[in-house]
Amino acid sequence: MQFPLYINHLYLFKIKEITLNITFFIALIAVLVIIMSFILLAYRSFIKRIIKEKKAQYEAEVRHQKKIVLENIKAQESERKRIAVMIHDDIGNRLNILSLWLNNLDTKGDEIIKKNISTQMSSLIDSARSISHSLYPVNLESVGLVLYIEELIANLAGRINISLNVSSKFEKKDIFIEVQLYRIIQEFTTNVLKHSEASRVWIYIKDYPKYNNLGVIISDNGQSFDYEAVKKGMGIKNIESRIKSMNAEHKWKNVLGKGSRIIIKIPYNHESSNQNSIN
Repeated sequence: MQFPLYINHLYLFKIKEITLNITFFIALIAVLVIIMSFILLAYRSFIKRIIKEKKAQYEAEVRHQKKIVLENIKAQESERKRIAVMIHDDIGNRLNILSLWLNNLDTKGDEIIKKNISTQMSSLIDSARSISHSLYPVNLESVGLVLYIEELIANLAGRINISLNVSSKFEKKDIFIEVQLYRIIQEFTTNVLKHSEASRVWIYIKDYPKYNNLGVIISDNGQSFDYEAVKKGMGIKNIESRIKSMNAEHKWKNVLGKGSRIIIKIPYNHESSNQNSIN
């Protein structure tokens, strides 16, 4: 009669043993899952840290490159300004004095010689002024960007029709920004005259206080160009390096046969990058 009881106990023992084995197996799986989770989290954290470090290195390199570009342009502008002022104030003034002296010189009736010398002197004065302005916009700081652009437009009036539209809320900017903007407009119009066969150029300048930036659009109605084909040319490089020196954003919108357009957005604080994109 004891045998069935023994069987029953043995059966219960086996069930308990199986239950313990299952419990142990589940616990082992749970531990392995936890360990794997920790490993994955550690791996993800490691990858994120590597990506963050790489991003920081890249951003530091970009900032360094921007700083080099800015320093190079400032150094070039400083040297250009020094030479331009020397030509404008020293050589120009000497030529003017010499011209006045020549006009008061008694040539004893030899008016042809006097006229020839006077013509050459006037040509030298104009050349000195032209070289001075091409090196550096000497008077820009005193007269302001808008008047200086209008002078450029007047000088080119016989060659191309340029329209300037400046918003009524436009305020005078840092001299560095104004010089770079003038240089960009000068370079754009020079390229248009040389290559595009355009008859008109439009310049729009507008302040956007809400977005803390200045917007500039320059366009023409010429033949335009394929950006990829000419992006390594000096004209495009000069324009884009000056844009980069202002920490500005830009976009070319060209239609072959219909004209070119460049849209520039300059942050008021050009030392820090503006994050808004140009649409």
